[in-house]
Amino acid sequence: MIRLASWIIGSLIIAGIAAWVIALPGTLTLELAGYRMQPRLGTAVVILLVAAALVIAIWAIARRIIGAPRAMAKRRAARRREQGVDALSNAVIALQAGDPARARLMAREAQARLPDNGAAKLLEARADLALGDMPAAREHYRALIASEKTAVAALTGLYDQARAQDRPDAALTFARKTLSLAPETGWASQAVFDDLARRGQWAEAVGMVNAEPATTREEKARKRRRQAVIETARARESELSQPNSALEHALTALKLVPDFVPAALIAARIYSNRNEARRAQSLLRRIWRATGHPDVAALYAHSQPGASAVDRLKRMGEIIEMPPPHRAAGMAMARAAIDAYDWARAREALAPFADADATQGVASLMAEIEEGQNGDQGKAREWLARAVRAPRDPAWTADGIVSDEWEPVSPVTGQLDAFEWKVPVASNSRPQVTPSPAAAAPPALLPAEQSLPLARAENAQ
Repeated sequence: MIRLASWIIGSLIIAGIAAWVIALPGTLTLELAGYRMQPRLGTAVVILLVAAALVIAIWAIARRIIGAPRAMAKRRAARRREQGVDALSNAVIALQAGDPARARLMAREAQARLPDNGAAKLLEARADLALGDMPAAREHYRALIASEKTAVAALTGLYDQARAQDRPDAALTFARKTLSLAPETGWASQAVFDDLARRGQWAEAVGMVNAEPATTREEKARKRRRQAVIETARARESELSQPNSALEHALTALKLVPDFVPAALIAARIYSNRNEARRAQSLLRRIWRATGHPDVAALYAHSQPGASAVDRLKRMGEIIEMPPPHRAAGMAMARAAIDAYDWARAREALAPFADADATQGVASLMAEIEEGQNGDQGKAREWLARAVRAPRDPAWTADGIVSDEWEPVSPVTGQLDAFEWKVPVASNSRPQVTPSPAAAAPPALLPAEQSLPLARAENAQ
């Protein structure tokens, strides 16, 4: 309604102006090629306006005719672009749907219509990789490295291809190249870091971890954990050759993760070897209260070099009350009591845990007690038979590998901090793991006699 009223009012105004112009008094004299014209002034103005409109219309038509080829070319280019985008979309859908052959066909069609589009070339390379056409994929990726926009994406594809072909050195080369171009690339940083950890290049590895950004609480905790593991690995390597440096690394790890058992064990061993038993015992008491880890209790008993078995049993009583609060404490106390031939205390320590749910470690210790205290071979064999079928005790485990001691990386995948203190899977065997230098030549303070592995407390971390 408003539009109609506006149109009527506008028409009336224009008509009024036209009538006013036509009614203007006076004449206009025009002489051209011997002809003279004297129209009224209003008529002359109208004629001029009409002539101007005709000129404008003729110019518009002429310009449209002249620009027709260019307009047609633009329409064709737009249509080709639209078809190229459709082909690109179909290629992505086909690749995601598991049809790499169609994806490659659509990617080539997209390249024909969008020759400068890097995404189409990347899709064709991905399709080649999915089809197993490694030479073609490699050539496509290498061609894309020259472009700054597609270099990182191409290196990512080459990295995936190298891993698929089991070429770790080539994959690492592509990861390092990517890291030099885009330091914030997560997969490249992780690949380079994993290689450093696998080769034990801890100085470079800790430098990478220190440079990692950490904003959230979870990221900061993860960063501290990785730093602590690396510092412990450095301490583990230099424990025998450079004990002072090893102690510094171990204490740094404990500052980052205060209850990290592997670092505490290294620091305590070094303290004990330096005849600083009080420091070792103070550290081990704190870690024992926090974790209840059996290795901590065992080392606490042996923290004084040259101590007798009776002295070790007394020292064990300083951190473990009777009855023991958990299985790990009971087994640690029983081990010390057996070594001291205190059969009554050993039996008392294991009594709460020597039931139907007794673990392999408990059953083995009970067999020692039966044989040592009473010389009862029958009961000893009975306990040993139960040990074969009993649940396993916690151990350092990573990727199905069970180790007698903590390792910084998994021997299977090379992943940092893969070992966990937990009950191994029942079907797992106990393969040999390459020992650390510290394990190959243990310090003199460690006991000469071999003892069965102790179970961890249920509250250990």
